[in-house]
Amino acid sequence: MSPRYLCIEERELIFDLHRQGFGVRAIARRLGRAPSTISKELRRNQDDFGLYLPTHAQRTSTLRRFRPKKRKIDLVPGLWETIFAMLRDKLSPEQIAGRLRKDYPDDDTMHVCAETIYQALFFQAKGELKKEIAACLRQGRTVRKPRGQRIPRRRFVDPMVMISDRPADVEDRAVPGHWEGDLILGKGNTSAIGTLVERSTRYVMLLHLPDGHDAVAVRNALVTAINGLPEHLKGSLTWDQGSEMAGHKSFTIATDCPVYFCDPASPWQRGSNENTNGLLRQYFPKGTDLSVHTAEDLEFVAMQLNRRPRKTLNFDTPAERMAQLLDKET
Repeated sequence: MSPRYLCIEERELIFDLHRQGFGVRAIARRLGRAPSTISKELRRNQDDFGLYLPTHAQRTSTLRRFRPKKRKIDLVPGLWETIFAMLRDKLSPEQIAGRLRKDYPDDDTMHVCAETIYQALFFQAKGELKKEIAACLRQGRTVRKPRGQRIPRRRFVDPMVMISDRPADVEDRAVPGHWEGDLILGKGNTSAIGTLVERSTRYVMLLHLPDGHDAVAVRNALVTAINGLPEHLKGSLTWDQGSEMAGHKSFTIATDCPVYFCDPASPWQRGSNENTNGLLRQYFPKGTDLSVHTAEDLEFVAMQLNRRPRKTLNFDTPAERMAQLLDKET
């Protein structure tokens, strides 16, 4: 047996020390194991009467390692149907796992982790079902692939206020009303959609750019979108160094909303917006013409994202958080 597993001698020592009143950390130090290993051992391998006995623990642990095992998704009636319905609604496995816990707080049979969902999807992705599953998954593939190297974006050369000068209350998301923005580009970079994400609620707005995505078109669309917000939600805008923001000064004058620029090749400085752009590719795949989408299409997609539960919001939706924010102000 691999030394990473507890052996019968270690379990006997755990039993003796635990009976003498030693704590989990003290036992872990004696065995040279992590405290979490001892804690899980005492919790998971008790007998039917709640007692920890080394022989019973050894037998239980050995039986638990037998493979293959039936997946929980295959054992619980209706669980797979519920999961697949949420997949069709374009929720990710992580969002599904979190929402199931929120929708069924007292039913452990409906609780699964995101990895369990991924494993079930990759296992079942065969034949015609493979195409259906691929259409539901955000990246559109039914096997895992290593990430490729990111291509740095070009620098923005005009005078700008850098993200390092952004106030601290924007950075910690304590104050709502601060936005992150970017463009997603279509086939041949000839069409684009503007994306705005509010940092504290992850609320999404999409900019319709039917006349192109040069500096003038983007500036006008941003002015319209930001000026449609209540004053307390015009805190700031953070963007990368794309040339489409050449009109950032006139935008600030028109909206009283300052613009902060990220460092070159640093997409994590707009993490919420980068994540949202990845979600949007389910609706607007790369290599397609984005000019065919109307303003009503963009509004519908934004609504879809804003009613999607998010892990970072404790699986509330951005629409729910934004509604709470607006209710407080009124």
